[in-house]
Amino acid sequence: MPKSISQKRPWLAALLAALATGLGHLYLRRLRRALGWIVVSFAVSAAFVDPAAIDELLAGNGTPGTLLAVAPMLLVVGLSTVDAYLLASTQRTSTPASTPSETATTDCPHCGNELDPDLEFCHWCTRAVENAGREPTTDDS
Repeated sequence: MPKSISQKRPWLAALLAALATGLGHLYLRRLRRALGWIVVSFAVSAAFVDPAAIDELLAGNGTPGTLLAVAPMLLVVGLSTVDAYLLASTQRTSTPASTPSETATTDCPHCGNELDPDLEFCHWCTRAVENAGREPTTDDS
């Protein structure tokens, strides 16, 4: 039985990060990174963005001057979105790289579960198995 590997979708991580800073990282279960992006977002907003510009943007007055005033905040949201997408893509591509080590392991001929190479029996179904490089086990003990 092959193991099912949960893979996160990069496009969904990016969409969630675009909707709310840090949400895409929470989807990827990266709590510290999500908190980091939230802190950076609030710090940049407090330091570089006029609160009146945010109010105008939320009211629907998206003039070029308003967009320029909130550009630092939008830049952080954009970088967070790209980071979430790349992080999910990296996790997705690094997962198949670990599968050759899984295919090198042996499976129990009786139940199909993965065997521990140090044991002479399957710890799942407790039947004696023949390990690679060893003689078949005997129950003479």
